[in-house]
Amino acid sequence: MIACDIAIIGGGIIGCAIARELSRYSPQTLVVEAANDIACGTTKANGGLIHSGYDPAPGTMKSKVNARGNKLYSAWSKELGFEFIRTGSMVLAFTQSDCAHLQTLLENGQANGVDGLEIIGPERIHELEPQASPNAIQALYCPHTGIVDPFDVAIAAAENAAANGVEFLLNAPVRSIEQQNDSFILHTPKGDISAKWLINAAGCYADTISHMAGGEHFAIDWRQGNLLVLDKNVTAKSIMPIYPVPTPTTKGVVVMGTVHGNILIGSTAIMREKGDLSCYAADIEELMAGATKLVPSLDVRSSIRQFAGGRAVITDTNDFFIGQSKLQHRLFQAAGIQSPGVASAPAIAEYMVECLRNAGVPLPQNPHFNPIRHAPEDFDIASTEHQDELIQGDPAWGRIVCRCETVPEAEIVAAIHRTPGATSVEGVKRRCRAGMGRCQSGFCQSRVVDILSRELGIAPAKVLLENPGSEIVLGPVKGDD
Repeated sequence: MIACDIAIIGGGIIGCAIARELSRYSPQTLVVEAANDIACGTTKANGGLIHSGYDPAPGTMKSKVNARGNKLYSAWSKELGFEFIRTGSMVLAFTQSDCAHLQTLLENGQANGVDGLEIIGPERIHELEPQASPNAIQALYCPHTGIVDPFDVAIAAAENAAANGVEFLLNAPVRSIEQQNDSFILHTPKGDISAKWLINAAGCYADTISHMAGGEHFAIDWRQGNLLVLDKNVTAKSIMPIYPVPTPTTKGVVVMGTVHGNILIGSTAIMREKGDLSCYAADIEELMAGATKLVPSLDVRSSIRQFAGGRAVITDTNDFFIGQSKLQHRLFQAAGIQSPGVASAPAIAEYMVECLRNAGVPLPQNPHFNPIRHAPEDFDIASTEHQDELIQGDPAWGRIVCRCETVPEAEIVAAIHRTPGATSVEGVKRRCRAGMGRCQSGFCQSRVVDILSRELGIAPAKVLLENPGSEIVLGPVKGDD
């Protein structure tokens, strides 16, 4: 049996952020993840917007952690070595009714502690973003909105947590939970786990975990969203995120740049069966229509990828559920973390540690804690001089595997051997973008499979695309090997 003080169920951006924050202290912490890798659930169905905090209604849990999380990203990005760009953002109004809603958002933001908000007219709109629709009559401008790659944030937090003593157990879905001698016993295919305290960060399955652990009996709905990624050669380079006026359930179709230079359009928001990852024609049409309303010059035909995922929405509420369970005092909930979950992650982690401390969980300081995680080498953005230095040190830096994103073999090898490292084709993609470009793995996938096979010491037929059962290679095409 694996024993720990605190078990975090869920290795998405919330679980990894909490793990990183807990690594400042000395309890033995274990992250238990059902999938083959971290950041495989809601985290990857995300545009990476760091919302400033004007959207949540004042007094909600969202309002408490959104604005705080936005502010923490400056320090987190410096410490953890991930790209974070404060682009600013605008919510465009096209009607007088829209304009009235902008005033509500302005007042929300001011109540939530978001400064610098202002309602602007057409001239200022097009000064800030020339590609914005000329039909917009007003906009709410926020200078604090930013963008990240949500994979980068989760992986960076996980790597820093691991370097500071947190353990990760992957491919370990929790099948059942029992209570025994003031501890939880988690039953997983990887063996049983004994934990004194439990943090439920299981995303769209947080309801199941809460029920198993004797906590609140809420239900999680699957708010499914489709997203579009455009090629880097699109003519409209809209870097500043542009929103429509939101509805009670969604911020609407947003057009935004990414930290890697693509344009992303996302997302739809439709309640569907839990686990549905399909892309729907009607959703894609909605995305295209919504995007061209905001940025008429956008060439939506330049899509290179469509993907979908689910956001965890607690039935009959639009708020986060974060804190100690009222039914099981050793259980702590981080449930219903939908938008703005990525923006709120650092603050959710901070708040969770406060909840643990207030509940009497011993949290002695970790005397060896190091907040710094250095970003891995990124050959594509390195100077020519540094690229030459890398190649001189190891020729594998000169063997380009992914041409679209300029990812060399050495970068892929490094991604595999990080902790926690990539063990699948998709895991490599999340860490160094091999396969993220225009051809979407058409050129590089077979070479990534070869590298994974060699570095993991397994046959190519055992290399996974993602989770168990997703093998790519069935066997040799010719010859006996």
